[in-house]
Amino acid sequence: MGTRVWLGSLALVAGLLLSSGAWAQGKQDFTLVNQTGYDISHVYVSPSNANEWGEDILGKDLLENKAEVEIEFDRGDKTCKWDLSVTYADDDSEATWKNIDLCTVSVITIRYNRATDKSSATFR
Repeated sequence: MGTRVWLGSLALVAGLLLSSGAWAQGKQDFTLVNQTGYDISHVYVSPSNANEWGEDILGKDLLENKAEVEIEFDRGDKTCKWDLSVTYADDDSEATWKNIDLCTVSVITIRYNRATDKSSATFR
């Protein structure tokens, strides 16, 4: 009887984890934080060895200044090196970062420096 209760509890916990997506998330998942002073209209993430960008992660949404978005990967994806590109909503200019090891990075914060007209990113 004790074994059945334990197995039933284990099945319940496994079901909750699966339904919450905890086991379905990829190790490359990260949070993108916009600290640029501008809204971002497009976000693209693709494997570093790809020749083209995939679909815009934001779709029709904007990533507003001081906002963040969770970017999630399929857990079956094993690639660690990724490129990131963003497009600013006000003038369609772009900023790109290459060869980001998303297996070790969980937060990417992007900034824009008006004096140098450069976008930068911190990875942690």
